Amino acid sequence: MAMQSPDGRLMDDSAPTVSPAEGELQSVADEKATGWKPSRKLLAFATIFLVFLAGLSFLVIRKSGTQRSGPGTSAQTPGTSHLLRLKGTTEAVQARAILAPALSGQTVSTLTITRLLTGGSKVKAGDLLVEFDRQAQMRDFLDKQTEYNKLVGQVAEKQAKEDAIRAKDETDLHQAESALKNADLDMKKVELMSRIDVEKTQQNQEQAKATLQQLKETFELKRSAARAAIRILEIQRDRTQRIMRNAQSNADLMQIHSPLDGVVVLNTIWKNGRMGEVQEGDQVQPGVPFMRVVNPSAMQVQVLVNQEDILGLRIGQDANVRLDAYPEFVLPGKLEQIAPIARSGDFSSKVRTFSTIFSIQGTDARLMPDLSAAVDLTVDPAGGEMKAER
Repeated sequence: MAMQSPDGRLMDDSAPTVSPAEGELQSVADEKATGWKPSRKLLAFATIFLVFLAGLSFLVIRKSGTQRSGPGTSAQTPGTSHLLRLKGTTEAVQARAILAPALSGQTVSTLTITRLLTGGSKVKAGDLLVEFDRQAQMRDFLDKQTEYNKLVGQVAEKQAKEDAIRAKDETDLHQAESALKNADLDMKKVELMSRIDVEKTQQNQEQAKATLQQLKETFELKRSAARAAIRILEIQRDRTQRIMRNAQSNADLMQIHSPLDGVVVLNTIWKNGRMGEVQEGDQVQPGVPFMRVVNPSAMQVQVLVNQEDILGLRIGQDANVRLDAYPEFVLPGKLEQIAPIARSGDFSSKVRTFSTIFSIQGTDARLMPDLSAAVDLTVDPAGGEMKAER
């Protein structure tokens, strides 16, 4: 008997009914008969896995063929030339550090900047770079100048008084000597005198001797005391004069001028609880190098080379200098100096490094100090010769 299915088709109820398990077995049998076909998701997963394995193998092979050793990096295959890349920092051949002035004769904790050239400013030798507040130094100079002039007057006055006292003491001394001479003459006339007059003459002679002796002793004592008093004033005068001159020289130190032609570079220092460049109004401790003047017309790169790579370096070797800030910017360079003594490495005391200097042949407006740079050279293992990487 025919029956109608839910989708509208006619079904024969006399046909045998198939269970779900039997349906699965039937589908598996059909797949075996027709051939198994994987799904698209499985194929995509297999493809991604194969690509990952290929990339991992490439990285392992590349890493095994690359030798990294400290500051220098070289890619080397036995019997072939290889590239050696050294990392360093650019610096000017001619550069002068500008320090906050240390004042003589004074203990000053900080100095206040009143005028300052900005970083990157071009200057000529003798141009004003920075000026500090010098009101305190000028005030000290004026005060000490007034005190010095006062002491000069006191010394002159004291000397004049001493000259007058000395003249009076010399007069008294001469009078005492004359009185003693007169007393001696009177003693020669004692035979003609009465006994009372003889005694008076003897007393006058003894008194004249005592007076002369006292005047001689006090004369030298007075001179010594006067010289000591004058010397004290002279010492005070000279000390005040030195302080006055120190204050004047300190006031002159408040203005710093450029020692050479070049460009102003502001250093990063610790100020107000943080690191930063100085500005007008900031306070700087004496002796702190807060600025530099560099001549960008001649630049060089300072590089640390490890003990393995240093064996192939020779003075005069050519190189190419690249700046990390400008990857497309390349300038020729030349090895100028190699330190004769090595120092301990930054990460291990067993690895020694040598300081080397490469000069940069050429100039460019983008070439400035303290830029991270790379120096590329090509090593020929057969001849040990270094060439610039083209």
